[in-house]
Amino acid sequence: MINKATATAFYSIGINSALTAAKFVVGVFANSKALISDGVDSCSDILSNVIVLLGVHFGKKASDDDHRYGHERIESVASIILATILVITSLGIGLNGIMQIITGAYLTSPAPGFAAIIVAGVSVIIKEISFFIVARSAKKEKSDALMADAWHHRSDALSSLGCLVGIVFSILGFKIADSIASLFICLLILKAAWGIFKEAYTKLTDKSCSEQMLEQIRSTTLECDGVLGVDDLRTRLFGSQMYVDIEICLDGKMTLFRAHEIAENVHDKLEENYPDIKHCMVHVNPQAAQRHYE
Repeated sequence: MINKATATAFYSIGINSALTAAKFVVGVFANSKALISDGVDSCSDILSNVIVLLGVHFGKKASDDDHRYGHERIESVASIILATILVITSLGIGLNGIMQIITGAYLTSPAPGFAAIIVAGVSVIIKEISFFIVARSAKKEKSDALMADAWHHRSDALSSLGCLVGIVFSILGFKIADSIASLFICLLILKAAWGIFKEAYTKLTDKSCSEQMLEQIRSTTLECDGVLGVDDLRTRLFGSQMYVDIEICLDGKMTLFRAHEIAENVHDKLEENYPDIKHCMVHVNPQAAQRHYE
């Protein structure tokens, strides 16, 4: 049975396939370089969607003997591959636009047809709707790859909007606007690629959680019965989840059984209050005044 995340990835593939075909066909017949550039972007989106689909599928796999901590980082790897594809695509589109302007090729090109306006406008609407659909699914499934795909849809909506503006001005007589729109599309795609890469990179390099999250974890721990203080707290992001290592301070004169009971309570409380915690390790220290053993 196909899960929600996989179904959303298939949705993206279907949408981008339809838009790619429409942009290429209308772009050629309506003489719009900007729409063809947008079509190239949509074509690369299909490959990106396949990578997202694979990332979501393998990232959700349960732990096994060879991967005791799970496979969540596969989604971050998929996001970096996606960002790389976006960069290559955007540079190709940008280079083509620059060459059109430098060589003056846009001067001899016929003005785009009205059909190009319709396709670009429809693309803006569909892509913006897709952003909300995929983003909602990404939040529900806690999927980095899907969220990257959602923002990809948003960047595509902005790209198509730039394409639409370029086509309109080109029809009005400013033929260079179509080529300038290609450069605008290039910059927007690069911006989206950087955001996707930065988010995935931080999760592959064991970046700590935000200060706000650290304070919440510390506060929750101190509310637990028997905890006198928090000596140390370390966290690291692991895909869409996080690992927590915390050292708590207890009365050194209590029994080992009681100390273990408090540590278990802290462990359970943290995992209950923060569902994104994949694993929590609680270490027990005697309070500072008792650390010089008699």
